[in-house]
Amino acid sequence: MTILNIISTSYNATRPTLSVLIPFFKDDASALLRALDQETTTHPVEILIYDDGTGDAELTDAMSAVVNDCQGAARLITNSENQGRSAARNALCDNARADWVLFLDADMLPAKSEFLQSYLTLMNTADADVIFGGFQVEPKAENPDRDIHRALSEVSDCLSLAQRQAAGPQYVASSNLCVRRNVLAQQPFDGGFSGWGWEDSEWAARVSKHFKLVHADNPAIHLGLETTDTMLRRFATSGANYRRFIDAHPDLAPQLSLYKISKKLGRLPGQSLMRPVLKLCVKIRVLPMRLRLLALKLWRASHYAEALS
Repeated sequence: MTILNIISTSYNATRPTLSVLIPFFKDDASALLRALDQETTTHPVEILIYDDGTGDAELTDAMSAVVNDCQGAARLITNSENQGRSAARNALCDNARADWVLFLDADMLPAKSEFLQSYLTLMNTADADVIFGGFQVEPKAENPDRDIHRALSEVSDCLSLAQRQAAGPQYVASSNLCVRRNVLAQQPFDGGFSGWGWEDSEWAARVSKHFKLVHADNPAIHLGLETTDTMLRRFATSGANYRRFIDAHPDLAPQLSLYKISKKLGRLPGQSLMRPVLKLCVKIRVLPMRLRLLALKLWRASHYAEALS
């Protein structure tokens, strides 16, 4: 394993108040880095971006150039091997210098110009150990193949502050997540998760039992909506991660609608035979979106039913 470090000229020995941590794999984080850098010149913030084994020299060069152009403190860490989402976040936390860290995904943008200032204020006033700011999705673009991910995000992720507060840890994700670094030292992300999904849900459920979680209205915009085929593939291959999440929190499982549906499907003989029909319904764009979403959720539950059996 080879580690490459690129550091901006403004990266000095002054200890920051907040470390912004951005893991990525084959994503270009340039737009996010430039947007954040506009605030780092006036606030005690550092930005660390971590390439989890992309292996693309052209992307590395592009990200290095952006880091070198930053006016504030910025650092690129490039790993030659892919270690997974949990390991990437833990590695970023190990290299952070501030007492608070803010996780953002590379395909996000702040929803407002005072994004970092809002977190700096909350860190001092919210009486919290963990702060989740919430999500928005980008305006509808001319790409209908990503509409189902947008629709799913709107009903599952882009929730109001009141909805998130009522649910507690259930709607916390590991992007746009501000955390005291000592919390992560005691409760790191579980490196046993591989591939996509559920490591952030498991972490939030675990941490909320020991530390104070607060929801805030400081959203980031999710730009990287996935195609229909990518959504289908991720849901079909993340069953093992879901099983790991459920095994870690059996007390939470009975409260989750996905768990209850998956268990019911698991009791139906030959339930997997309905998957071709569900997949077809998800992909037919002329169907009402609510029916496509229902088919997508049943597709996921069908695969999870096998993982839970």
